[in-house]
Amino acid sequence: MMIALSKKDIVEILKSNGLENGMIVEVHCTLPSLGYVIGGAQTIVDALMEVVGYQGTILMAMQSAHNSEPTFWKKPMVDCELAPKIRETMPAFHRKESDATQMGEVAENFRRREGVVLSSHPSCAFAAWGKYAKFLCNHQSLHFCLSEESATARLVELKASVLLLGSGYDKCTCMHLAEYRSDVRPIVLQGAAVEHKGVRVWKQYLDIAMDSSEFASIGQLMEKNSLVTQFQLGEGECRLFSAETAVSVAERYFKKAHVTRYYQTTKVESEA
Repeated sequence: MMIALSKKDIVEILKSNGLENGMIVEVHCTLPSLGYVIGGAQTIVDALMEVVGYQGTILMAMQSAHNSEPTFWKKPMVDCELAPKIRETMPAFHRKESDATQMGEVAENFRRREGVVLSSHPSCAFAAWGKYAKFLCNHQSLHFCLSEESATARLVELKASVLLLGSGYDKCTCMHLAEYRSDVRPIVLQGAAVEHKGVRVWKQYLDIAMDSSEFASIGQLMEKNSLVTQFQLGEGECRLFSAETAVSVAERYFKKAHVTRYYQTTKVESEA
């Protein structure tokens, strides 16, 4: 039998699984994974706002992955010969007009809501609503965009939570902070189209080669240690956990994995 989720249903399920008024929470939602939600993305956002309230704060990633160095693209990959044209003609980032590609219907609905604040990073922006929205979004460094001068670090400071609604751990933006802190990723020269003094320009900046492929393993480790509240919302598997815990576990995981790989590589080279 098909399940039809109403706003009331969603509110009750979220409350019964630990989401509370006044909480600060980073949300990722894959709407199709939940099955039929009456009212779609609007209903999800309405329910989140009702439960958390304006004394709490909701944060969502608004990443514009297409506005980045094209030679790094993977899904889809782009012919290197097209890279110069993309750099020359990619529209400049604008908070309202630019698409938040790959972030889903819920994030797009959320960004249009009254009172939502958006950060200004051309590739990895955030949107936030509630008490700490401006604190989370007012300053985000162009360089190393998800590191210490970004909403990811502020989430840890504020003892915030992460809510995954039908989304996997690979969508958990705050875990990227652990990649910076563990110093296991190479530094790369990124780029994006921005507006500078009224003129559209291609701006280069430094960042790390972020990779979320190991986030699922980190999530499984947290679940094994009972650090995650797991529940069902419609047809979707959902998870609620501490952002600070996720970053701490991820940082230890990356450091340990990096050392293991280093010694394995060294051993192979010495035996060759």
